[in-house]
Amino acid sequence: MIDPSAVFNSLKEKGVGVFSGVPDSLLKDFCAYVTTHTSGPDHVITANEGAAVGIAAGHHLATGGLGLVYMQNSGLGNVVNPLLSLADPDVYSIPMLLLVGWRGEPGVRDEPQHVKQGRVTLQLLECMEIPHRLLSDDPQVAESDLAWAVATARDRSAPVALVVRKGTFSPCKLESTGQESLSLSRERAIECLVDEIEPRAMVVSTTGMISRELFEIRKNQGQPPGLDFLTVGSMGHASSIAFGVAAQVPDRSVYCFDGDGSVLMHLGSIAVLGGVAPANFKHIVINNGCHDSVGGQPTVGFDIALGRIAEACGYTCLECVEDEASLRAAMARLRETDGPVMLEIRVRKGARSDLGRPTTTPLENKEGFMRTLGAVD
Repeated sequence: MIDPSAVFNSLKEKGVGVFSGVPDSLLKDFCAYVTTHTSGPDHVITANEGAAVGIAAGHHLATGGLGLVYMQNSGLGNVVNPLLSLADPDVYSIPMLLLVGWRGEPGVRDEPQHVKQGRVTLQLLECMEIPHRLLSDDPQVAESDLAWAVATARDRSAPVALVVRKGTFSPCKLESTGQESLSLSRERAIECLVDEIEPRAMVVSTTGMISRELFEIRKNQGQPPGLDFLTVGSMGHASSIAFGVAAQVPDRSVYCFDGDGSVLMHLGSIAVLGGVAPANFKHIVINNGCHDSVGGQPTVGFDIALGRIAEACGYTCLECVEDEASLRAAMARLRETDGPVMLEIRVRKGARSDLGRPTTTPLENKEGFMRTLGAVD
């Protein structure tokens, strides 16, 4: 393993002036060190990975220096456009470093949404003609990899990628961000939601802990399968999926169980859905102010007024609750209110250590959901 502090200090010594990106579980220790040891504009946890490429580009335009963009390999989907139409040598030729967590690496067991991503990660970098190396977990070799990446980015005046395997970084604990003081856990909030939604209501849940907890709650309560679509990948798109469902089943309430990181990643969806979402569309944002599934690095979820943003975009019945009694009372009002409607629930970060994962495959989940809606036999 390599020490996150050694990598950070080496990059700083080599002229990397800004760090930005979306946290990843394979990079969580490096991200924890950066979060703890930088502040202000030198480190920005962005809403999506494409925005981080933009920050690195702006840093270079203003200083001539290098920025580092970190991401999970799933984030490559969000950076294809700015990498190819902005940073590429055939356009503006902007150097930067990409630090990419390799989820779904072939031969390494992972969740189903990461398998295809992992299989094509290196091919995607090759198709984009981005020079890349696997970052070694040997400290001396890793130093050589960092030197190569910086030199190549500068020589080519273009992006260069270092791909990070599982277990590359040694542990680094993220300092407390204060969310732990809230009384309500995310899992308890979801239990309350399951109690309070209509029996025939359909749920589209976002990626990460929310879908995992929802699956276990339904299973433990012995509820019939097929009411939930677990969006195990595609971060930021659960609300649009829920809208697509709601528009076709006006006789059922359709709830989106969303997270703050997911909402922020594609915040523009709120602006669109506020204008076109049907009356049966109900948007629940479970906000713990952090990227809990990938290490707990903070979001700006507690620093902004999500309800006021949604209200300005056409949502109604906007409330923000932090305890069980207020949550249940708000749900009683929400059930009787036409959508698009949003409820924000602020919860503490963290999950229990024995939380499982869905035991159904994505295809089984999809087919069960569609059968409930009568879309397939």
